[in-house]
Amino acid sequence: MQRIEADVLIPGRGTPIDDGCVIIGGGTITYAGPVEAAPTPSSATVTKVPVVMPGMWDCHTHFTGLTTPNIDEALRIPHALAGVRSARDAEAALNAGFTSLREAGGLGVYLARAIAEGTFVGPNIYAAGSILSTTGGHGDLHSYPLDWMLDYEASGGWLSICDGVAECLKATRKQLRRNARVIKVCASGGVMSEIDHPIHQQFSAQELRAIVEEAARAERVVMAHCHGTPGIKAALDAGVSTIEHGTYLDEETAAQMKEQGAILVPTRFIVERLLAGGSNSGMPEYAYRKLVEIADRHMQAISLAHETGVRIALGTDIVTSGMDSAVPWGANGEEVIHLERAGLSPAEIIEVATANGPATLGPQAPNSGLLTAGFDADIIAVSSNPLDDIAVLADPTNIIKVWKGGSLVKST
Repeated sequence: MQRIEADVLIPGRGTPIDDGCVIIGGGTITYAGPVEAAPTPSSATVTKVPVVMPGMWDCHTHFTGLTTPNIDEALRIPHALAGVRSARDAEAALNAGFTSLREAGGLGVYLARAIAEGTFVGPNIYAAGSILSTTGGHGDLHSYPLDWMLDYEASGGWLSICDGVAECLKATRKQLRRNARVIKVCASGGVMSEIDHPIHQQFSAQELRAIVEEAARAERVVMAHCHGTPGIKAALDAGVSTIEHGTYLDEETAAQMKEQGAILVPTRFIVERLLAGGSNSGMPEYAYRKLVEIADRHMQAISLAHETGVRIALGTDIVTSGMDSAVPWGANGEEVIHLERAGLSPAEIIEVATANGPATLGPQAPNSGLLTAGFDADIIAVSSNPLDDIAVLADPTNIIKVWKGGSLVKST
């Protein structure tokens, strides 16, 4: 038994508790509430901290091993090297207070297995396997011959090209065969891809429905990369559960998201980081040009979603390895600063970063993201109260303790 006593207990959703207490039994929370009402197990180890809250969720990440945001480099990195780099990235995320990650394409399906086996300590990873894209779409690397892209996928790469309902079904089943916990599709063009336009829809309505229905048979949901309104609308009509980025979200599609219970994962972190890096970030010129074009509209979309009442979950689109790289692992918490600038309050941001995360997995969701009895003991202690200054969550040094599944994995 472990007993955590805190000046402030933030449950993830709901009212904070002064002089709070969390009791852990095995990997599960057995009590969370006021200290005076807490049971007193005779054998409990007592830890006192300033603030205790649920471990955070980053619901849009990529384990790629890339040291540059130019994804054309993916074909030049040996899978083994990318895996070693990514293992260090996973540790950096955990140390930053992110006990759970939803991966939107990359090596996460393999890292999740290694972590479960105890090969190294890392977050819970719920991975998509390969990104599903049309030929010429956002998940296609346009500067290479198409045969190279097909060979890359066949060799275990994390980009999958599929056209037509039959190929979309096969591609979805391939990811399920790898134990993907969520399916990722590119329903619109993107920024990092060379030829396609972020506004244009990719995949037909029939293809999107086929992917969603096939995933549902295995109790998986679909996450859809979408910038343009046509792609957002098509993805929602097909029944996807989450919209990633959502740059050109408008009043009509925001209302549809709210009605359907779809979740927005806006990923402002990568936009801000790459804008700040400019030509020194390693982005191709075409990508930087597209990023500048969408940047203001993207922030407006986050604010619109919040004002409309669309549920939001934290995501960063982190993609590069190494703290000196353009979009580095370990800086996941910076997303909270951008959410505050979009109009969310600290209490809302904490809910976005914790309680809302599991819902992005649909039926695969674990009991996580809340400090409540019966939930997983994925917990962090913070040096000061983020309800007073949400930016404290942006600095990993302020995350003074991390418990994952009841085991203390960071202590400073």
